[in-house]
Amino acid sequence: MQSRIRRTGALVGAGAVVFGALAVVAGNQADAQQPGPAPLDQVIGEQLQGKAALGKLQPRLAELAERNGIAEQKLQEILATDKTSWLDKTGKLFYREPAATKAELAKSTASPRWAKTPVRSAVAAGPAFELHSKPGSNRVVYLDFDGHTITGTAWNTGGKPTTVNVGAYDTDGNTSNWSTAEQDVVRDVWARIAEDYAPFDVDVTTQAPAESAITRSGSSDQQYGTRVLIDPGTWYQSGCGCGGVAYVGVYDEASRHAYYQPALVFTKGVGTGAKNIAEAASHEAGHNIGLSHDGTASVGYYQGHGAWAPIMGVGYSKAISQWSKGEYSGANNKEDDFAVAGQNGLALRADDHGNDTANATTLAVGATVSGVYANDSDVDVFRLSNLAAGRYTFAANGAANGAANGAAKGADLDVKLQLLNSAGAVVATADPASGQTNAATPTGLSASLTQQVAAGTYYLRVDNVGYGNPLNTGYSTYGSRGAYSVRVTAG
Repeated sequence: MQSRIRRTGALVGAGAVVFGALAVVAGNQADAQQPGPAPLDQVIGEQLQGKAALGKLQPRLAELAERNGIAEQKLQEILATDKTSWLDKTGKLFYREPAATKAELAKSTASPRWAKTPVRSAVAAGPAFELHSKPGSNRVVYLDFDGHTITGTAWNTGGKPTTVNVGAYDTDGNTSNWSTAEQDVVRDVWARIAEDYAPFDVDVTTQAPAESAITRSGSSDQQYGTRVLIDPGTWYQSGCGCGGVAYVGVYDEASRHAYYQPALVFTKGVGTGAKNIAEAASHEAGHNIGLSHDGTASVGYYQGHGAWAPIMGVGYSKAISQWSKGEYSGANNKEDDFAVAGQNGLALRADDHGNDTANATTLAVGATVSGVYANDSDVDVFRLSNLAAGRYTFAANGAANGAANGAAKGADLDVKLQLLNSAGAVVATADPASGQTNAATPTGLSASLTQQVAAGTYYLRVDNVGYGNPLNTGYSTYGSRGAYSVRVTAG
């Protein structure tokens, strides 16, 4: 009997082991058959405004953050607070900007006169459509004024036409020619955006590049950029009432680059003046290079203070708009614009002039030398060898927009100019206070001084400065970067 009990016990024990093993196998099979999370496009189904998207997709937030290359907490803040943020059905972030207000539209001013005659085509317009800020760069921001066909892109989804033929920029109702005023606007817009992007190694151009120079075909393709289309139509704008739209962080997208092109600026929303178009276009291209909005806890877009506003806020009413890292009071976005751009394919330019007297660039009286102040730690020095005794005017002018008067409209760089003697000691300094004549015209960004000097060797030192208090009256040196020219004249 005892042996039977032992034998039965053994059998029971063996049966339990077998049953347990079978249960594990069954459990593994059940796990293997358990469906994974549905693809994002099936979950989203359609384009969703930020807060609605967050409510629906909160459990997938980490996946969405990775999809967009944005920190999870940052993406949550954007979706929860920014009413202009949207997710498309694949979970990709884009913005729909509000249209300019009547007051902002009213502040638009005429562009400086440059064009001499009306022409019948962009090709015939020549110089206005052949502008380049840094020819030869592997990066490009193409300002497209002469129309474009949009097909096979994200903008052709969500009930929009599968093919859209966008017309050319037009202000006089005559689409068969380019008036002198229209050409002037093209040049003015280009100059303003070229100045905003001057610190970067990128060619801002109005001349249509090969499509391969814009579209990135893969991770090994190192020549790419973005198209910013100036769109006078209503095909998209009438539905959103917006001033522009653009995807975020797609500038160096390696897999579906063309799908997220172009960034769009709607003249129906921002007006046809150069100042507003330029502000909107720099802003939309800024989204492409990964930048988010600069606002406060109470407003989505900071409108600035004094004569200053951040590019990723709204600068229609301010003559000085610069890249920002949220140094103003109440800033809700502390991202370093230059660093974020670098992470999305847009690096800073290399230094172009020596930083001390030993490495100074030679400057002759009567000659003009150009430079770009690209890094906040930069200082550019120029040598005037064997200067004859006499009275001279030493000038460092902010970025000119190509107008005959050389007005520094749209300049970002605030210059401090110093005259040094042969020993490197400061002889004189010019650093005027900045401000604005109107919303389109800054003052005090250039610097000049007139000085009687003895014969000898002298140096000019160009440095960037801020103005006032970046919290509420001015700006720091951070965004005070851009193009300039130096010139010395006798008399």
